[in-house]
Amino acid sequence: MPASQVVHWGRDGHRPNVVILGAPNRDRVRTELQRLRPVIAETANIVAEDLDFTYDFNDQLVDLVIVLGGDGSILQAARQMGMSQSPVLGINCGRLGFLAALSPDDFLNVWPEVMRGGSEVIDHIMINISVLRSGEVVAEQLALNEVAILRGAPYRILDIDLYADGHLATRYRCDGLIIATPVGSTAHNLSAGGPILRRNLQAIVISPISPHTLTYRPVVDSAETVLELTVTEPHDSTSVVVDGRILSALQAGDRLRVERADQTFKMLEVPGQNDYRTLRDKLGWGGSVNSKIGDD
Repeated sequence: MPASQVVHWGRDGHRPNVVILGAPNRDRVRTELQRLRPVIAETANIVAEDLDFTYDFNDQLVDLVIVLGGDGSILQAARQMGMSQSPVLGINCGRLGFLAALSPDDFLNVWPEVMRGGSEVIDHIMINISVLRSGEVVAEQLALNEVAILRGAPYRILDIDLYADGHLATRYRCDGLIIATPVGSTAHNLSAGGPILRRNLQAIVISPISPHTLTYRPVVDSAETVLELTVTEPHDSTSVVVDGRILSALQAGDRLRVERADQTFKMLEVPGQNDYRTLRDKLGWGGSVNSKIGDD
Protein backbone atom coordinates (compact mmCIF):
# COMPACT_ATOMS: atom_id res chain seq x y z
CA MET A 1 0.00 0.00 0.00
CA PRO A 2 1.18 3.55 -0.65
CA ALA A 3 2.30 5.79 2.13
CA SER A 4 -0.16 8.44 3.25
CA GLN A 5 -0.41 11.31 5.65
CA VAL A 6 -3.32 13.26 7.09
CA VAL A 7 -3.38 17.03 6.75
CA HIS A 8 -4.42 19.18 9.68
CA TRP A 9 -5.35 22.42 7.95
CA GLY A 10 -7.90 24.54 9.72
CA ARG A 11 -6.86 23.30 13.13
CA ASP A 12 -5.18 25.61 15.63
CA GLY A 13 -5.72 28.49 13.21
CA HIS A 14 -3.26 27.09 10.63
CA ARG A 15 -3.73 28.51 7.13
CA PRO A 16 -2.01 26.42 4.45
CA ASN A 17 0.39 28.00 1.98
CA VAL A 18 -1.02 27.42 -1.50
CA VAL A 19 0.47 27.80 -4.98
CA ILE A 20 -1.99 28.01 -7.86
CA LEU A 21 -0.77 26.75 -11.23
CA GLY A 22 -2.69 26.92 -14.48
CA ALA A 23 -2.42 26.13 -18.14
CA PRO A 24 -1.16 29.20 -20.02
CA ASN A 25 -3.22 30.91 -22.72
CA ARG A 26 -6.44 29.19 -21.66
CA ASP A 27 -9.39 31.57 -21.32
CA ARG A 28 -11.34 29.16 -19.12
CA VAL A 29 -8.42 28.78 -16.73
CA ARG A 30 -8.24 32.55 -16.26
CA THR A 31 -12.00 32.81 -15.85
CA GLU A 32 -12.15 30.06 -13.23
CA LEU A 33 -9.14 31.48 -11.40
CA GLN A 34 -10.97 34.79 -11.04
CA ARG A 35 -13.98 32.95 -9.62
CA LEU A 36 -12.11 30.61 -7.28
CA ARG A 37 -9.36 32.94 -6.01
CA PRO A 38 -11.45 34.75 -3.36
CA VAL A 39 -12.83 31.44 -2.05
CA ILE A 40 -9.32 30.02 -1.66
CA ALA A 41 -7.97 33.22 -0.12
CA GLU A 42 -10.59 33.16 2.65
CA THR A 43 -8.95 30.19 4.35
CA ALA A 44 -5.48 29.79 2.76
CA ASN A 45 -2.42 31.89 2.01
CA ILE A 46 -1.92 32.16 -1.75
CA VAL A 47 1.86 32.51 -2.00
CA ALA A 48 1.99 32.43 -5.82
CA GLU A 49 -0.19 32.32 -8.93
CA ASP A 50 1.66 30.93 -11.92
CA LEU A 51 0.04 30.58 -15.34
CA ASP A 52 3.38 30.09 -17.08
CA PHE A 53 4.69 27.08 -15.11
CA THR A 54 7.82 28.98 -14.05
CA TYR A 55 7.47 29.11 -10.25
CA ASP A 56 10.53 27.75 -8.40
CA PHE A 57 9.51 25.19 -5.77
CA ASN A 58 13.02 24.68 -4.44
CA ASP A 59 13.41 25.68 -0.80
CA GLN A 60 9.80 26.89 -0.64
CA LEU A 61 7.34 25.81 2.06
CA VAL A 62 4.23 24.81 0.10
CA ASP A 63 1.36 22.90 1.72
CA LEU A 64 -0.80 22.48 -1.37
CA VAL A 65 -0.59 23.01 -5.13
CA ILE A 66 -3.90 23.70 -6.89
CA VAL A 67 -3.70 23.03 -10.62
CA LEU A 68 -6.24 24.51 -13.03
CA GLY A 69 -6.32 22.71 -16.37
CA GLY A 70 -6.34 19.07 -17.41
CA ASP A 71 -4.11 16.06 -16.90
CA GLY A 72 -1.43 17.65 -19.08
CA SER A 73 -1.27 20.58 -16.67
CA ILE A 74 -0.82 18.21 -13.74
CA LEU A 75 2.00 16.41 -15.58
CA GLN A 76 3.63 19.79 -16.15
CA ALA A 77 3.20 20.63 -12.48
CA ALA A 78 4.89 17.37 -11.48
CA ARG A 79 7.82 18.19 -13.79
CA GLN A 80 8.00 21.71 -12.37
CA MET A 81 8.08 20.54 -8.75
CA GLY A 82 10.82 18.03 -9.56
CA MET A 83 12.54 16.96 -6.36
CA SER A 84 10.19 19.14 -4.25
CA GLN A 85 6.84 17.37 -4.69
CA SER A 86 3.95 18.93 -2.76
CA PRO A 87 0.35 17.68 -2.44
CA VAL A 88 -1.73 18.42 -5.53
CA LEU A 89 -5.42 19.14 -6.01
CA GLY A 90 -6.46 19.19 -9.66
CA ILE A 91 -9.38 21.18 -11.09
CA ASN A 92 -10.43 20.08 -14.56
CA CYS A 93 -10.84 22.99 -16.98
CA GLY A 94 -10.40 20.79 -20.03
CA ARG A 95 -12.06 17.65 -21.34
CA LEU A 96 -11.12 14.11 -20.27
CA GLY A 97 -9.27 14.22 -16.98
CA PHE A 98 -8.27 11.34 -14.72
CA LEU A 99 -5.93 13.29 -12.44
CA ALA A 100 -7.80 16.61 -12.58
CA ALA A 101 -11.03 14.93 -11.54
CA LEU A 102 -12.78 17.89 -9.87
CA SER A 103 -14.87 20.35 -11.85
CA PRO A 104 -14.69 23.97 -10.65
CA ASP A 105 -18.16 23.58 -9.11
CA ASP A 106 -17.09 20.35 -7.38
CA PHE A 107 -14.11 22.23 -5.98
CA LEU A 108 -16.35 24.90 -4.47
CA ASN A 109 -18.36 22.16 -2.77
CA VAL A 110 -15.41 20.23 -1.31
CA TRP A 111 -13.05 23.10 -0.47
CA PRO A 112 -14.64 23.86 2.94
CA GLU A 113 -14.35 20.18 3.87
CA VAL A 114 -10.72 20.08 2.74
CA MET A 115 -9.95 23.15 4.85
CA ARG A 116 -11.41 21.49 7.94
CA GLY A 117 -8.52 19.04 7.82
CA GLY A 118 -8.52 15.28 7.99
CA SER A 119 -8.01 14.68 4.26
CA GLU A 120 -5.39 12.12 3.30
CA VAL A 121 -2.46 12.80 1.00
CA ILE A 122 -1.69 9.62 -0.95
CA ASP A 123 1.77 8.97 -2.37
CA HIS A 124 1.83 7.54 -5.91
CA ILE A 125 4.96 6.09 -7.45
CA MET A 126 7.06 8.01 -9.95
CA ILE A 127 9.83 6.58 -12.12
CA ASN A 128 13.25 7.93 -12.94
CA ILE A 129 14.32 7.69 -16.57
CA SER A 130 17.97 7.71 -17.64
CA VAL A 131 19.52 7.41 -21.10
CA LEU A 132 23.05 6.01 -20.91
CA ARG A 133 25.56 6.34 -23.75
CA SER A 134 28.97 4.74 -23.37
CA GLY A 135 28.21 4.36 -19.66
CA GLU A 136 27.44 8.06 -19.14
CA VAL A 137 24.02 9.54 -18.40
CA VAL A 138 23.19 11.87 -21.31
CA ALA A 139 19.56 12.57 -20.39
CA GLU A 140 17.48 12.09 -17.25
CA GLN A 141 13.89 12.87 -16.28
CA LEU A 142 11.40 12.17 -13.52
CA ALA A 143 8.12 10.71 -14.87
CA LEU A 144 4.64 10.53 -13.43
CA ASN A 145 2.81 8.75 -16.28
CA GLU A 146 5.14 6.79 -18.52
CA VAL A 147 8.21 6.46 -20.64
CA ALA A 148 7.93 5.21 -24.21
CA ILE A 149 10.32 4.21 -26.96
CA LEU A 150 8.73 5.37 -30.22
CA ARG A 151 10.17 4.25 -33.52
CA GLY A 152 9.65 7.30 -35.75
CA ALA A 153 10.34 7.40 -39.50
CA PRO A 154 10.92 5.30 -41.58
CA TYR A 155 8.38 3.30 -39.55
CA ARG A 156 10.06 -0.08 -39.74
CA ILE A 157 9.61 -2.49 -36.89
CA LEU A 158 12.02 -2.23 -33.93
CA ASP A 159 13.90 -4.93 -32.01
CA ILE A 160 13.88 -3.92 -28.33
CA ASP A 161 15.70 -5.99 -25.71
CA LEU A 162 14.24 -5.83 -22.20
CA TYR A 163 16.35 -6.57 -19.11
CA ALA A 164 14.78 -6.95 -15.64
CA ASP A 165 17.16 -6.54 -12.69
CA GLY A 166 20.07 -7.23 -15.04
CA HIS A 167 18.60 -10.37 -16.62
CA LEU A 168 17.43 -10.56 -20.23
CA ALA A 169 13.65 -10.99 -20.24
CA THR A 170 12.84 -10.92 -23.95
CA ARG A 171 13.38 -9.26 -27.30
CA TYR A 172 10.28 -7.46 -28.51
CA ARG A 173 9.62 -6.95 -32.22
CA CYS A 174 7.18 -4.08 -32.21
CA ASP A 175 6.47 -0.48 -33.18
CA GLY A 176 7.48 0.76 -29.74
CA LEU A 177 7.24 0.06 -26.02
CA ILE A 178 5.56 1.78 -23.07
CA ILE A 179 6.47 1.49 -19.39
CA ALA A 180 3.73 3.08 -17.32
CA THR A 181 3.03 3.77 -13.66
CA PRO A 182 -0.42 3.05 -12.22
CA VAL A 183 -1.24 6.75 -12.58
CA GLY A 184 -0.18 6.54 -16.24
CA SER A 185 -2.00 3.29 -16.95
CA THR A 186 -5.03 5.23 -18.20
CA ALA A 187 -2.92 7.28 -20.63
CA HIS A 188 -0.83 5.98 -23.57
CA ASN A 189 -0.79 2.49 -22.05
CA LEU A 190 -4.57 2.25 -22.19
CA SER A 191 -4.73 3.32 -25.84
CA ALA A 192 -2.13 0.66 -26.67
CA GLY A 193 -4.26 -2.09 -25.12
CA GLY A 194 -2.57 -2.23 -21.74
CA PRO A 195 -4.41 -2.86 -18.45
CA ILE A 196 -5.74 -0.25 -16.07
CA LEU A 197 -3.94 -0.38 -12.73
CA ARG A 198 -5.45 0.97 -9.56
CA ARG A 199 -3.47 4.10 -8.79
CA ASN A 200 -2.32 3.02 -5.32
CA LEU A 201 -0.66 -0.18 -6.57
CA GLN A 202 3.10 -0.42 -6.19
CA ALA A 203 3.56 -1.70 -9.73
CA ILE A 204 4.46 -0.83 -13.30
CA VAL A 205 3.11 -2.13 -16.60
CA ILE A 206 5.17 -2.93 -19.72
CA SER A 207 3.13 -2.69 -22.93
CA PRO A 208 4.48 -3.29 -26.45
CA ILE A 209 2.96 -1.20 -29.21
CA SER A 210 1.67 -3.31 -32.13
CA PRO A 211 3.87 -6.34 -31.38
CA HIS A 212 4.82 -8.54 -34.33
CA THR A 213 4.07 -11.72 -32.35
CA LEU A 214 0.68 -12.19 -30.69
CA THR A 215 2.23 -13.90 -27.65
CA TYR A 216 3.72 -10.57 -26.56
CA ARG A 217 1.25 -9.24 -24.00
CA PRO A 218 1.38 -6.42 -21.47
CA VAL A 219 3.18 -7.43 -18.27
CA VAL A 220 2.58 -6.05 -14.78
CA ASP A 221 5.67 -6.08 -12.57
CA SER A 222 6.77 -4.82 -9.18
CA ALA A 223 7.66 -1.15 -8.95
CA GLU A 224 10.95 -2.23 -7.38
CA THR A 225 12.13 -3.95 -10.58
CA VAL A 226 14.89 -2.08 -12.40
CA LEU A 227 14.30 -2.23 -16.16
CA GLU A 228 16.80 -1.57 -18.92
CA LEU A 229 16.07 -1.47 -22.64
CA THR A 230 18.21 -1.35 -25.75
CA VAL A 231 17.20 -0.91 -29.37
CA THR A 232 19.28 -3.00 -31.73
CA GLU A 233 19.00 -0.75 -34.76
CA PRO A 234 17.24 2.51 -33.91
CA HIS A 235 16.07 4.76 -36.73
CA ASP A 236 17.26 8.36 -36.98
CA SER A 237 14.06 9.55 -35.29
CA THR A 238 13.65 6.76 -32.72
CA SER A 239 13.13 8.60 -29.43
CA VAL A 240 12.58 8.26 -25.72
CA VAL A 241 9.37 10.10 -24.84
CA VAL A 242 8.60 10.89 -21.19
CA ASP A 243 5.11 12.02 -20.23
CA GLY A 244 4.43 13.09 -23.80
CA ARG A 245 7.69 15.00 -24.35
CA ILE A 246 10.80 13.86 -26.19
CA LEU A 247 13.65 13.35 -23.75
CA SER A 248 16.31 12.09 -26.16
CA ALA A 249 16.92 10.47 -29.50
CA LEU A 250 18.26 6.92 -29.24
CA GLN A 251 21.48 5.83 -30.88
CA ALA A 252 22.81 2.30 -31.40
CA GLY A 253 24.34 1.11 -28.13
CA ASP A 254 22.28 3.44 -25.92
CA ARG A 255 20.65 1.94 -22.85
CA LEU A 256 17.41 3.19 -21.35
CA ARG A 257 17.18 2.66 -17.59
CA VAL A 258 13.85 2.83 -15.73
CA GLU A 259 13.66 2.59 -11.96
CA ARG A 260 11.44 3.68 -9.12
CA ALA A 261 12.15 7.26 -8.07
CA ASP A 262 12.73 8.35 -4.50
CA GLN A 263 10.15 11.08 -5.05
CA THR A 264 6.43 10.35 -5.01
CA PHE A 265 3.54 12.21 -6.56
CA LYS A 266 1.23 13.39 -3.78
CA MET A 267 -2.50 13.61 -4.45
CA LEU A 268 -4.94 15.08 -1.99
CA GLU A 269 -7.94 12.83 -1.54
CA VAL A 270 -11.22 14.70 -1.49
CA PRO A 271 -14.66 13.61 -0.29
CA GLY A 272 -16.73 11.71 -2.84
CA GLN A 273 -13.83 10.86 -5.16
CA ASN A 274 -12.34 7.41 -5.75
CA ASP A 275 -10.69 5.50 -8.57
CA TYR A 276 -13.76 3.58 -9.68
CA ARG A 277 -15.97 6.64 -9.71
CA THR A 278 -13.40 8.39 -11.90
CA LEU A 279 -13.34 5.43 -14.30
CA ARG A 280 -17.14 5.36 -14.44
CA ASP A 281 -17.30 9.08 -15.15
CA LYS A 282 -14.41 9.33 -17.61
CA LEU A 283 -14.79 6.05 -19.50
CA GLY A 284 -18.57 5.88 -19.52
CA TRP A 285 -18.79 2.79 -17.34
CA GLY A 286 -22.25 3.76 -16.08
CA GLY A 287 -24.05 1.02 -18.01
CA SER A 288 -27.33 0.09 -16.36
CA VAL A 289 -26.10 0.57 -12.81
CA ASN A 290 -28.77 2.50 -10.92
CA SER A 291 -28.08 1.56 -7.32
CA LYS A 292 -25.20 2.04 -4.92
CA ILE A 293 -23.82 -0.17 -2.18
CA GLY A 294 -21.97 1.76 0.46
CA ASP A 295 -19.87 4.78 -0.48
CA ASP A 296 -19.68 5.65 -4.20
